[in-house]
Amino acid sequence: MSIHLETELRTEPPIENSARLTSAEVANLWTQYTNDTLAICFITHALTNARDQEVRSILELALELSKTHVGKSKEFLSQEGYAIPKGFTEEDIVNPSAPALFSDDFLLNYFFVMALLGLTSYAGALSTSARRDQREYFKQCNAETAELFDRVVDAMVRKGLYVRPAILHAPQTVDFVEKQNYLAGWFGRERPLNAIEIGSVFYNMIKVDLKTVLEMAFSQVVQSDEVRKYMQRAVQLCQEQFMVLEQRLAEDDLPPPRKWESEVTNSTTPAFSDKLMLFHVVTLLSASAAFYGAGLSVSQRRDLAVQYSRLIGEMGLLAEDGVNLMIKNGWMEQPPGAIDRDALLEKK
Repeated sequence: MSIHLETELRTEPPIENSARLTSAEVANLWTQYTNDTLAICFITHALTNARDQEVRSILELALELSKTHVGKSKEFLSQEGYAIPKGFTEEDIVNPSAPALFSDDFLLNYFFVMALLGLTSYAGALSTSARRDQREYFKQCNAETAELFDRVVDAMVRKGLYVRPAILHAPQTVDFVEKQNYLAGWFGRERPLNAIEIGSVFYNMIKVDLKTVLEMAFSQVVQSDEVRKYMQRAVQLCQEQFMVLEQRLAEDDLPPPRKWESEVTNSTTPAFSDKLMLFHVVTLLSASAAFYGAGLSVSQRRDLAVQYSRLIGEMGLLAEDGVNLMIKNGWMEQPPGAIDRDALLEKK
């Protein structure tokens, strides 16, 4: 009985947030600060041109969230004595009155994809955080982004802009794979794509097309010839990869997602710095490797898995060239890292 009472009266010690941030937690905050300062610049300019009131309302919510996140990540980093990243500032909005680069409809699609990326990112941040305050913070970020995502999807559905993946005929029985040729895809008859593979291909196409639109628009307004050539090269690769994935759906008479290239205006007036535009594209190209990798991991047809591997390689090389271009121009901000012991010894 005394043991039972002792157990009932025992209380858990309070969880303190005095532990130092881990490298993973610093990476989460550093990345969020950089990405959200970019988002503030992008949204600020978009708001000067957006006319649709529902779109403006979504932009205002996204701007509010980005400003809040920048403030919180700055606070957490400052408390640990970390230098605050430069990220992007008002200097990167080189012409606040520049004409719109995109239609209001495309802005909805842009934030649809950005919210998808945000939900993935915040889930990763939550799962790699040890401190309670970090976990609570990224749970909040995830909930806020989910609300933004809901509003964007609802608006796209109301406006007839949301393209759903293919609808499948519901099987009446539970089936099990009986032959090894279910995994085949190089020789003989290829089985149709399954629901998991269809969803992966479809949403990867949506993300590839977003990059194509941004690259096309930015190529019209960048001031550096070298960056313009890079953007044009990126457009070509992304269009080619879109067609590769589109062919996969077409083979099974499945519809592709909508393409948005026609929603780029004819503006040639730069609104943003070349640094911002190049960083934005390179970041999204780098993210493609992760999303293609996710598609590869769930592909049960060998040929599709091999194709994803090729796409990852092509996108990775293009992203690397973009990083090298950023370094060449002095635009590549270095995140915090481990101590270079060899460099310390060289100073002796």
